[in-house]
Parts: sequence; structure tokens; C-alpha cells
Amino acid sequence: MKLSSSLLRAKSIESLQAEADRPGGFRRVLGVWQLTGIGLGGLIGVGIFVLTGVVAATQAGPGVSLSFLIAGVASAAAALSYAEFAGMIPVAGSAYTYAYAVLGELAAWIIGWDLLLEYALVVAVVAIGWSAYLQALLAQFGLALPEWASGAPGTGSGRVIDLFAALGALGVAGLLTLRIELGARFNAAMVIVKIAAALLVIVAGIPYVRVENWTPFMPFGFSGVAQGAAVVFFAVFGYDTLTTAAEEARAPQRDVPRAVLLSLVVALTLYIAMSLVLTGIVRYDTLDNPAPVATAFASLGLPWVAFVVSLAAVAGIASVMLAFLLACARIWFAMSRDGLLPAWFAKLHPRFHTPYRPTLIAGALTALVAALYPIKEVAELVNIGTLSAFVVICSAIIVLRRTRPDVRRSFRAPFVPFTPLVGVGFSIWLLSRLPTVAWERFAIWMAIGLVIYFLYGRRRSRLAGETKELWYGR
Repeated sequence: MKLSSSLLRAKSIESLQAEADRPGGFRRVLGVWQLTGIGLGGLIGVGIFVLTGVVAATQAGPGVSLSFLIAGVASAAAALSYAEFAGMIPVAGSAYTYAYAVLGELAAWIIGWDLLLEYALVVAVVAIGWSAYLQALLAQFGLALPEWASGAPGTGSGRVIDLFAALGALGVAGLLTLRIELGARFNAAMVIVKIAAALLVIVAGIPYVRVENWTPFMPFGFSGVAQGAAVVFFAVFGYDTLTTAAEEARAPQRDVPRAVLLSLVVALTLYIAMSLVLTGIVRYDTLDNPAPVATAFASLGLPWVAFVVSLAAVAGIASVMLAFLLACARIWFAMSRDGLLPAWFAKLHPRFHTPYRPTLIAGALTALVAALYPIKEVAELVNIGTLSAFVVICSAIIVLRRTRPDVRRSFRAPFVPFTPLVGVGFSIWLLSRLPTVAWERFAIWMAIGLVIYFLYGRRRSRLAGETKELWYGR
């Protein structure tokens, strides 16, 4: 077989649909609300409790609400494309699997390898942030870790390891190896806590809103609002994590598209409402601190609201770890099931029917990174993968509408090709704004991945075996 042919070989949509229905696979136990909870778990976290205030203070002013609206429209373009794919191809793997069906094996490998790094690093970054919030919360009760266990080397004198960050990542990995519904229930509980906290902020803050605090509404001009949109964009994706659990949904072709759109709408509504309230109760230029929501309410003489927000932040960030580690493990599983990585990783737990091997390994690796590296160094690589996946998915929708108009779609993205082109354009613009060091490290990771693919995956791929059978059977 020619090299070019092997790189472009694709899995048919029909074969992928058949994979989803074969016996002995994942347990189909997740309903639309549990799937929505996974999406909200990935969407609502540090952004709603920190990013809102920081962007308002440094870039957008009260116009941060417009920043969220702009970012939300761009993210919605990608969400609609994800929803269409999820209705057609209800299997584990999300963007990796969709790329395999439309663009071929090499593109699928690049996206899959890319997302393995991104999702794992998101877990590590969030674990570090979760540790900081937890330590701050315990400090209110006079409790503290020893200095050596309170942070990674280089983050403070005497610090050796971020113990809470490591334990958080390992704890979430352990939970995800159990039955998926247990992890989903835990996630749902955490999501309810942080949504309740966001509603508390909105309801408790409305009486203290002063219209004069919204003037000027765009102190840095519209360019500041646009720059703010580039930053808060990273707070309005995360719904893609729920598409990786499509094989565990009871009615995936109906419920996964609904959950994608519902989770984005709920999260975006809360972000906009909270940004308006927060910039209405205090001046925007007072919000540039690690806990702007809590600080704002403490200045109003409402310390109990500040405490509840801090508590909810700890719970909310834990659910973000769960959503992204779940996604990482299932993409790893899907790539191994396809033969691109060793099949040993594609074995489900005999009792719990979860991909426990990639879950535990990814959990251990993210725990190690979170324990030993400062958050800034880890965060630099986080965004490239997701934005690249958005470009691929939005482009693939346009291609598939032309090449396979006959495939049944339980959901159709509206205004194609305009809608996915918005997603492509915005994602490329954001990719162009990432720092050079992030691209350099990303290039190293991709080079390692391509070596693995050409030495192992291309020959061991299940599609390679099927092609050989067809060739020799002529």
C-alpha cells in the first residue's frame, strides 16, 4: 500500500456506529442531565470565580460581559459542529474519532495525540489551582500544610512538592476507575454547588449594584473588549469533554447534542450575569486579585458570601479535573482500540467497565506534573490542542456535508458553512496569539507523536490489518 493511501485511510461512519453497539463495551447509564453535568463540570471553574474579575480589571472593564458574549458566539459555532458529529457518531474519542471518519488516520492521530497532552495538562493546571484554593480555605480555620508540602519547587522558599495538587489528581483518577455513574453523581453534586454559588453571587449582589460603576463601560475601548474575549474564550469551552463519554450515554444520538448545547447556554448565561453584577457592586479596577468575587463581597461587609464562594470554588474546580481526566482517558482508550497505541490500554475493567488503565496512568502523570511544576509553566501548553481540535471539527462538518449528505443526522448545525467558518476563523486567530514558547514545546510533543505513529501506529492500526486482508483476498 502506498504511504499516502495509508495516511488518508478513514473509518466509515457505519463501522463507527456499529462499534458503539457491540456487546461487552461501556455501560450505557448516562442520561442527558448527567452528560450536561459533565459539560458544565468542564466549563464552570476558575473562570467564573477568577477570570471574570481579572479581565475586567486589566482589559475590558464592565465590558467583560461583552467579552463573554463574543467568546460565547465563537465557542457556540464549534459547539454546534460538535453536536452534529455527536449525533452521527456516538462513540468514545470525540474530535479524534470525528477526524478519523472524515480526514483520515494521520489527521486523527495528530488530533488525538494533541488532545492527550492538552487534557492531561488541564488536569494538572486545575489541580494546582485547586490546591491553592483549598489551602486558602483551610487558612481561614488556622490550618496549614508544612511549607515543604505547600507548593512546587520555585514557588516559594522551602517548597518541595504541592501535596494537595497531587492528591487531588490521584483522587479524581481513583473515582473515575469506578462505575461511571459514581463519577457522574459526584460531578453533578459539585456542579450543583458551584451553580448555586454563582446564583448566590447574582442574587446577593443585585441590591448592591451601582450603575455608576458601569461607567465607563469600555474603559480600554472595544479593542480591550476584543482582547478580553480572547482570554475568556478559554472559560467557555469544556463541553467537548462530554462528547468523549458518548458510548456511556443511554440515548447518545439524542442526548449528547442536547447536552453540548445546554451546558454551553447555562455556563454562558451565568458568566455574563456574574460579570455584570461583579462590575456593578465594585469598581472594575479593584478586581485584579486571585479571588475577586470573594474580595468584592468582603468589601461590602458580607464575609459569609465570600466564604461560600471560596467553598464553591474548591468544589467547582474538582469537577473540572474530573471532566478533563475522563476525556483524556477515553481518547487514549479510543486510540488504543483502533490499534494506534498498544491494545493493553483498551481493556475495560472487568467489574466496573471503565478504561481504568489509561485513567490511572494519566492520573499518576498529571499528579506528578502538578506536584513538581509551577502553574505558569504547565499552563503555557494547555490551549493549542483544544483550539486545533475546534479547527478540525468545524472544517470536517463542511467536508462531510458535501461528501456524505446521506448520513442520518439527529442534529444539524444551522447555517453551514457560515457557522463552522466562524469557529475556524476565531480559533485560528486565538492560535496566532499564543506565545512562541508554547508552539516550540508543542512542536516537540508532536514530533514525538509522529515518530510513534510511523514506527508503531501506522503498521498496527486496525485499518491496516483490514486493508491487508482485502489486498491478499483479491
